[in-house]
Amino acid sequence: MKIYQNLLEALESLNANKLRSALTVLGIVIGVAAVIALLSIGRGATANITNQIESIGTNLIYVSPGAVRQGGVSGQTSFGNLTMADANALATLPNVVAVAPENDGRAQLAYLGQNTNTRLLGTTPSYQQLRSIEMSDGSFISDSNMITRSSVIVLGATIAQDLFGGTSGVVGQNVRVNGQPYRVIGVMAPKGGTGFLNQDQQVIVPLTTMQTRLAGSGFFRGANTINTINIQMDNAKDVTQGKADITAAIRERHNTTQGTDDFTVTSQQDALSTINSVTNTLSIFLGGIAGISLLVGGIGIMNIMLTTVTERTHEIGLRKAIGARRRDIMMQFLVESIVLSFLGGVIGVAVGWSIARLIGRVSLGGSAITPVVSLDSILLATLFSMAIGLFFGIYPATRAARLQPVEALRYE
Repeated sequence: MKIYQNLLEALESLNANKLRSALTVLGIVIGVAAVIALLSIGRGATANITNQIESIGTNLIYVSPGAVRQGGVSGQTSFGNLTMADANALATLPNVVAVAPENDGRAQLAYLGQNTNTRLLGTTPSYQQLRSIEMSDGSFISDSNMITRSSVIVLGATIAQDLFGGTSGVVGQNVRVNGQPYRVIGVMAPKGGTGFLNQDQQVIVPLTTMQTRLAGSGFFRGANTINTINIQMDNAKDVTQGKADITAAIRERHNTTQGTDDFTVTSQQDALSTINSVTNTLSIFLGGIAGISLLVGGIGIMNIMLTTVTERTHEIGLRKAIGARRRDIMMQFLVESIVLSFLGGVIGVAVGWSIARLIGRVSLGGSAITPVVSLDSILLATLFSMAIGLFFGIYPATRAARLQPVEALRYE
């Protein structure tokens, strides 16, 4: 029996039981839609984070206090043993473009009746070049602000909006930071992002001001310690050699050797690789959970096909009596099962794509995720749904093919 004849008969059979067929297809639709939606959102989140990191630059290196020991446990607290002297020494290394040490913490900002809690960053003027910060108004912190430990502050765009209702006319105003007055000297241009990557939701003060007037810091060899040293290399190709040079320089200054380091050197590329690994694993995990829905839909197909075999026992016996072979009967029911799963897969792709687009319109944490519906996820979901239909249709089709003609014709 030809495939197209089986296909036509399958469509006629499904059309004869529209409601039952629709409910069976619904299980596959839900499973495929869940796979498409979750995979596209996961990939969209990965692309979003990757773009944010790459926008900062792939030629950045970070030095933080404490060495990562076996098991990923740091050997130091957040305030460790890095100082301005270390940062100044790194600035003299080959291919280093800029060095910006930083301390960070949280602060309560208030202006008249408005207040907000945000990330407070103390750093140096080089930070503007290193992070490609553009100003929408005013200026960034200067060397003179560092020397005099000035009570000045640079606001992120969102913070300015929260406190002043906009970004214009903010420069020159005084805000209270943890109860102390600070003069606004600049507002950063909106850039977006999430968490610590969101420059719009942070404020910046001179590092010296941060250390002496706000968060304070520990001491190492008589100097204030810093959280992180940010280093910008000339280009991304210099990062590998730059990490080696930086490691050697700090080992010499701290008198340590490999295995006894009291610091950690990482790069933006390391962070990007780690984040991609985590998000890809999460996407696969979410896709696996959604795949369970497909298995449930496949069980539904098996249930319906077994019911169909029972209802059409007399028809099967008649077909066999007039010469239909076992493989013809088996192919007939397999095609019906595959058609059900294929229809569910196609509809599920459309529904999943629509759900992903809908969720993509919702801004989560101030940053909208643009779902990435790729061709491979569509093919994977559709082919997997057809495989589900084939797998769960084999038993009912085999059961139908094994019916004896005499017994099938006598079935009422």
